[in-house]
Amino acid sequence: MAIMTPRGSGLEDHGFSPRGRVFWNPTTALLYTHSLLNGEGKLAEGGPIVVDTGRFTGRSPKDKFIVKEPESEDRIGWGAVNQAIEEESFEGLREKVIAYLEEQERIYVTDAYAGADPAHRIGVRVVTAHPYHALFSTTMFIEPTGDELAGFEPDALVLHAPGVEANPDADGTQTGTFIVLHASRSEVLIGGTYYGGEIKKSIFSVMNDRLPLDGVLPMHCSANVDHEGKVAIFFGLSGTGKTTLSADPERYLIGDDEHGWGDQGVFNIEDGCYAKVIRLSAEAEPEIFRMTHTYGTVLENVVVDEEGVLDLDDDSKTENTRAAYKLEQIEHALPAKRAGHPSSVVFLTADAFGILPPIARLSRDEALYYFLSGFTAKLAGTEIGVTEPQPTFSACFGAPFLPQRPSVYARLLGEKLDEHGSTVWLVNTGWTGGPFGEGKRMPIAATRALLRAALAGDLDQVDYRTDELFGFEVPTEVPGVDSRLLDPRGTWRDPEAYDEKARYLTEKFRENFEKFEDVDPALRDAGPRL
Repeated sequence: MAIMTPRGSGLEDHGFSPRGRVFWNPTTALLYTHSLLNGEGKLAEGGPIVVDTGRFTGRSPKDKFIVKEPESEDRIGWGAVNQAIEEESFEGLREKVIAYLEEQERIYVTDAYAGADPAHRIGVRVVTAHPYHALFSTTMFIEPTGDELAGFEPDALVLHAPGVEANPDADGTQTGTFIVLHASRSEVLIGGTYYGGEIKKSIFSVMNDRLPLDGVLPMHCSANVDHEGKVAIFFGLSGTGKTTLSADPERYLIGDDEHGWGDQGVFNIEDGCYAKVIRLSAEAEPEIFRMTHTYGTVLENVVVDEEGVLDLDDDSKTENTRAAYKLEQIEHALPAKRAGHPSSVVFLTADAFGILPPIARLSRDEALYYFLSGFTAKLAGTEIGVTEPQPTFSACFGAPFLPQRPSVYARLLGEKLDEHGSTVWLVNTGWTGGPFGEGKRMPIAATRALLRAALAGDLDQVDYRTDELFGFEVPTEVPGVDSRLLDPRGTWRDPEAYDEKARYLTEKFRENFEKFEDVDPALRDAGPRL
């Protein structure tokens, strides 16, 4: 650990000179101590630190902006996700953030890397006045060696000031909260929100902009590899099982959330995991549960009593309770955080309508169609006004983090599939026997059995049927799995009700895909048949 005074700290290069002490790459112990002294965190049983992120317990997508400036303007996919903000507004917000940081008693600077592949990594510098956010940053990003730190030069900068709020009229924002990316400078400003995930996802957005320029596909996915070097990647939105299903004791975990696929194979962008822990149990997910009771873990918005006892079932603060911990603390984590090219690509969806089969094999064009669609379902009760399941589409399974047009990432995926011949699977971890409220959740034991058979190549020789509505191939029998699950229509008490709901869902797929005007027209025919 280096504790530096403002003079000569290097922060002058970023336009400010803090008046307080600067803690450069501080240790976990120091950050724990300062977080507790500042009243930011509580110590829980087993040693994790528990923090409350205030009114923001998740990301603020409507407060996320990209600076509209000449160097990057043409490649950004402008719209509701990538909202434009003028460069003048960015500079004004930057001045506010710097003025705030200059006045703080202590500043914490984290220098780290994003990208485990040295050919595609970037140096990341996070500057904050909050020790808990510095701990979060050191947990999530890749720690430099001593020699690397001595000569460290940041390629991306996060100026983090949750205590600063914007003036929407003067600053061009929607509210007092702002997450602003200057793409050509790889610089991020964060204000008005204490949610740690904004730091993580902002750097992911930077990588999603930079990696395609080098022909690398950035992916919102988990990844693992078996003893023979067969790599699998798992795309999926929140609640689909991406973290759970990739943490397989029979395989080595490469990472649980963010990866790149380059010329040498798959590599983790991070060095930490950021797992949802609501209603987590030691029986269902022992590895992640252990992390919730481990020193070094940051728990966000988890309920803890005065004795330090956690209640992982309590959702009174949020459903989005989180644990941030180092990947290396997982028993079957792969130290290199990178492996070869995927032999299997898995799209996870939690279909709350009970329409999709538990597994289907996709053709190349079908794979790009469902990749662009990024389908899952929003459940009743998860948001105000949501009284029944609603289809949710997030392009490339990560639309909020994609600065460029979705077609850019789909084209890269198509090139990778063509070059490496990966098999693509659509896996439904949602409902069977009817929609949410009538049917039941797909048995996780069945999902695991299907995935293990698919990844091992055991489904290469089984018989398949072509689904009349969706066109993809569905196995008719898989050893160890109840064959009735493989035909969703047959699991419903009323087959005609299934047909009606299936027509509704296919129409939603078609409506969503209309927005992709710049994709190969052949992909439109790869979706559901009405």
